[in-house]
Amino acid sequence: MMAAPVLSRRAADLRGFRIAPDDSNYFACLFDPVADGVTFTLVVEIFEPGGRTPPNTHSAAEECFFVLAGSGKAYANGVEMPVGPGDCFVLRPGTEHVVVNDTQEKLYCLTMMTPNEGFAELIRNGTPVDLAPEDIAIIAGRR
Repeated sequence: MMAAPVLSRRAADLRGFRIAPDDSNYFACLFDPVADGVTFTLVVEIFEPGGRTPPNTHSAAEECFFVLAGSGKAYANGVEMPVGPGDCFVLRPGTEHVVVNDTQEKLYCLTMMTPNEGFAELIRNGTPVDLAPEDIAIIAGRR
């Protein structure tokens, strides 16, 4: 059976997940190997005010963040980078990193990891989250 030549999603149809129930960031899954059979994972990562990722590294994957809305800081191997709308950065394999929302508004990042390196499985095995109307609006480019 041949894979569909085009995959598409609408913001209103996306599903959200937290990796762990108490995490302060969550993910709206756009495309990933689990649901779509692609080789990468593409999500909108949403950080609540004060939210952050735990320090983490990837052995083989590169991870790219593009800030859609909000602001915060990214730390790569201990180096701090302020980030805001339109900023983009790539983390190479082996780079310990943390993304922090140190504001009172949500931070939204389009995040891609390739190869997947288990990222999609980690997200989809997490806790489902209903995306707020504000989340859908940001993802759809209506805000």
